[in-house]
Amino acid sequence: MEKKQQTSYNFNSVDLLIYIWKKRLILMAIGFLAAAASIIISMMITPMFRASVIMFPASSASISKELLVQNYSGRQNVHGFGEEEQAEQLLQVLNSEPIRTRIIKKYNLMEHYEIDPEGKYPMTELNEQYKSNINFRLTEYMSVEISVMDKDPEISASIANKISDLVDTVYNSMKNDRAQEALRLVTREFKEAEKNLVVLRDSLDLLSSQLSKKINTSGNDDPTNNLIRAITENGALYISMLNMVRNEGQIVAGLSLRYKEARLEAEQNLPYKFVVERAYPPEKKAYPNKSLIVIVSTFATLLFALIMLIIIDSIKARVAIQEEK
Repeated sequence: MEKKQQTSYNFNSVDLLIYIWKKRLILMAIGFLAAAASIIISMMITPMFRASVIMFPASSASISKELLVQNYSGRQNVHGFGEEEQAEQLLQVLNSEPIRTRIIKKYNLMEHYEIDPEGKYPMTELNEQYKSNINFRLTEYMSVEISVMDKDPEISASIANKISDLVDTVYNSMKNDRAQEALRLVTREFKEAEKNLVVLRDSLDLLSSQLSKKINTSGNDDPTNNLIRAITENGALYISMLNMVRNEGQIVAGLSLRYKEARLEAEQNLPYKFVVERAYPPEKKAYPNKSLIVIVSTFATLLFALIMLIIIDSIKARVAIQEEK
């Protein structure tokens, strides 16, 4: 009796094959039903089409420094490709709220995704659907891929290309706010320094004129004595004023360069990515893969059915053993 119990519950590979052969009719019927059901279900799933854009980040080198600063030895050239840091920044921009909001508004994704605006959490559902269908990733070649899944192949390609176009718009908008503020501050300092320089130069000219008058004063005094007296009385002030003019002139020159840099940064609209491959409407659907669904579903159903048959037969065998006892 103990031997019968062991053979009832312990299966090796040969026993399992024998058991499957004995249950082949049941398993074949279950497999047929599972395959038929999975085919019907896969046909009911809305097909989705994938379109993608491949781009490389542009270098973050400053165009103003390359154009204005002599002997500028930046690590990157303004016309070159960016590195990993720029690629990660590009991913952050692609995932940003401004791009998401503009895409949702332009393509009316609330209606396109058939989301009820009067539902309980419409915006949460919309954002989840957006993130599910629109993905960004860093490839092994340090490029960035925009991948869009949609039931309409034309829309999937259009969204992918539009997101690519919005990168420069959003990037420049974010940088322009800071560049405009920097330009405003530099302009104020530059104009103020210019005014100070004009005042100092006028004061120096006035002092020079006064010295000249004292030196050339008509009278019996020796001109040499007049020169010595003028230098003694006003020389220190003149030299101090001259040094102030020179220092202020250097400040104005430095601020002038910074002003030109800030103006270039505020006015530039350079692209921040290089598009390698734009999206086009796909001809074949990417999802669902009907054959894969049928195979996986049928195999999983057969495996589950086999496990259940083994459990049922094991329970029956144990009950029979208990009855014999």
